[in-house]
Formats: sequence, C-alpha cells, structure tokens
Amino acid sequence: MVGNTYPYTIDDWLEDIKLAASHEIDGFVLNVGREDWQRQRSADCFAATKRLPESTSFKLFFSFDMTSVPGNSTGDVQLFRNYLSEHYQSPRMFRHPTTGGLVVSTFSGENSTFGQSSMEDGWAYLKNELNKITPIHFIPSFFINPTRYPSISAMDGGFNWNGGWPIQLNAGMPRDQIEDAVLDSDLVHIRNLKGGRNFMAAVSPWFFTHYGPDSWNKNWIYRGDDLLFVRRWEQLINWRECVDMAQIISWNDYGESHYIGPIKGAQPNSQAWVDGYPHTAWLHLNRYFAVAFKTGQYPAITKDQIFLWARPHPKDAVSADRVPRPNNWQLADDKAWMVVFATSAATVEAYTTDDSKQTFEVKAGMTKLSFPLKPDGGMKATMIRSNKVVTECNPIAYRFESRPGVYNFNVCVAMSP
Repeated sequence: MVGNTYPYTIDDWLEDIKLAASHEIDGFVLNVGREDWQRQRSADCFAATKRLPESTSFKLFFSFDMTSVPGNSTGDVQLFRNYLSEHYQSPRMFRHPTTGGLVVSTFSGENSTFGQSSMEDGWAYLKNELNKITPIHFIPSFFINPTRYPSISAMDGGFNWNGGWPIQLNAGMPRDQIEDAVLDSDLVHIRNLKGGRNFMAAVSPWFFTHYGPDSWNKNWIYRGDDLLFVRRWEQLINWRECVDMAQIISWNDYGESHYIGPIKGAQPNSQAWVDGYPHTAWLHLNRYFAVAFKTGQYPAITKDQIFLWARPHPKDAVSADRVPRPNNWQLADDKAWMVVFATSAATVEAYTTDDSKQTFEVKAGMTKLSFPLKPDGGMKATMIRSNKVVTECNPIAYRFESRPGVYNFNVCVAMSP
C-alpha cells in the first residue's frame, strides 16, 4: 500500500525489500492511488532496487486502486501513462514470462469506462493506449461475476482479491458451517479464464477494519480463525497446476489488519488496533509455504519452532469504544492458534495461565493446533523432547483482556526465537 508510505525514504524501501526477499517473496505489488506524492514514493522504491545485488531477482508491478484513481474520461488514462512511462524500462518491472508483457493490475475498476460506452470498451481503450508505451499483460481484480470475463478483451488474466477469506460467512449461519468454511470462490474465476488467460490467487492471514461513520465507515471482520493463513496456503499448493501466481494480502495494510511486514510508515488512523500487535512472525511462517508453492515440495524442517496468534480480548467483551463491535464479530472464536515445526516427535505444552495446561503430542513436521483462551490470561507454549525444553514461545506482553479499552479484533502474532 503505497498510500501508507508517505514518510518512507529510499532506505526504508530497501529495508522492506531485503526483508521480503529474504523470506522468499518475489516482489511487491505497488497499490497506488491518485495522489501525486505516491508517484514519488514509487520512484523511491525503484531507486531502492538499484542498490540490490544483481543476484536478487526482486520485481515490482503496479496495481491501480480504482476506488481512488479516476476512470471516467479519456484523460484519466494519463495517470497510468505517467507511472508506466517513468518505469517501464526498469529491469525490476515484472514482465509476464510467457507473453513478455508488463504486468499491470487493479483493485476494482468494474465501473470505469475511460470515456467509452462500456466498461469492456473502456479497459480495451486504456490497454491500447498503454500498449503504445510497452506491451501490457493485464491482470485486474474486478468485482463482477466472472462469467463476464470472456467479454472483456483487455484481460490477460484475473485476480480474485476476495479469495483469501471466507467472505460468504455471516453471523446468522449455523456454527458448523462457520467452522467448516471453504475457500472455493477461485473455481468460478478459473473456469472463466480460458484461452491462455492467467489466474492470480489471493492469500491472506487476517481481516479486521474498525472505522466509524465519521471516517471511512468500515467496521467488520472476515473469519481468520481455523488457521486461515496456513489452510489457504495448503490449498494453493495443492492447486499449483491451475494457479499461476499467488499474491499475499498484504505487506502493510494496517487499516485492514492483514499486514505481514513491520509496522512502520504512516498508518491510516489505525493505531488503536494496530500498535502493539506485530505480525512479522507470519512473515517467517509464510516462507515455508512460499517455497512449497514455487517448487511443489515443502522444505525440510531443520529447526524446532512454535508460532502463536490470538485476538486481544473475548469476542463478546464490552468496551466504551465510540465505534461499536465490528459486524460479524460473532464469527470469531476465543482461541489461540498454534503452528508447530518439529524436527522429530515431541510434546507441546500450551498455557493460558500458570495453572492451566494442555498437552499435545506432535510428530516430526508441521502440526496445526489450537487451545481456548481465558479472560485476563496470556498465551505460552513450550516444546519438550527427552524431558528438556527445546523451544518456547512466550509473548509476555500479551493479555486476553476482559475489559478492553477499544474493540480490537486484530491479532498478536508471536514465534519462538
């Protein structure tokens, strides 16, 4: 989200790029809006890539946020021209390996016409204009029925942005349907992307946004429970033959709580539910699945490790927050979620208080676990082998607060050293 990088320097970009690349992320999708300063931050990002070693293959491409970028008149094409004209010759721009076209994406855009008679004609017009600069490989995220894809000639592929979450759930559903939610919305997109068109899938660890009516008026959750991040990656790894690319949502979208990078830059007034809730442990966990998605083989586990995450208060806790509980708060579970990497069989002990303990026997490999939280308790897990603690995850600052100051359905994510 370039919109969250207002104070970034070239050094900040370089730090982020090196961190992402070291965890098997192949590039950044630069989500940009209409503000002029975002072009300068994007230019700083490209400048940072010039400091990378030649052996680093990190790439970049633009996703134009059409909830911000105007798309009604023919003149609105100029913003696209400006971005691509400045950077299309950069070796860091991602070109599709099959067509050689410069990859361009969007967030939304289904209502944009660029002065033409229809959306279909509008995007054909824009693509034709951009092709005058350099050949384009267009993979938008349009929020439409995918059966319309065949009529949109500009599309070289499609991105199902909503595919990372079980967005079909609502609080009135039976509990078993909530807990057994499937992530199958990709299938209709794939079926309608024929003739060599590509499919880009979304993978995301979480979603919570908490803006009141006096702000962006966005206040809801999607269910991130049941180890969503892990289950989604496992699904995409199984679907490697029909998923061409996976986009992780997101590196730094603090307002929607699905960041996996460090908390830095300029938050969009999300400090109340972001500050103190790091997610970078997810970045480390993500590496394991990214390797498997790219190679078809899960990497060997060579280090005992524990990952933990949990919300900061019970879902039905009462707060004096001026913004009410998020919509669909009932979808949440009052549990801690745990992923264990074990080099060989071991015992894992999970604690919420000093006198509460659950014991799990794990085999070599990855194990997915959960345990209930207790109000005003914490979360802690240890791995024991041959009567010795071999690793421990103990986020000492975390408490499952019974009386929260604000409604916060974000999550604290921690990992063993």
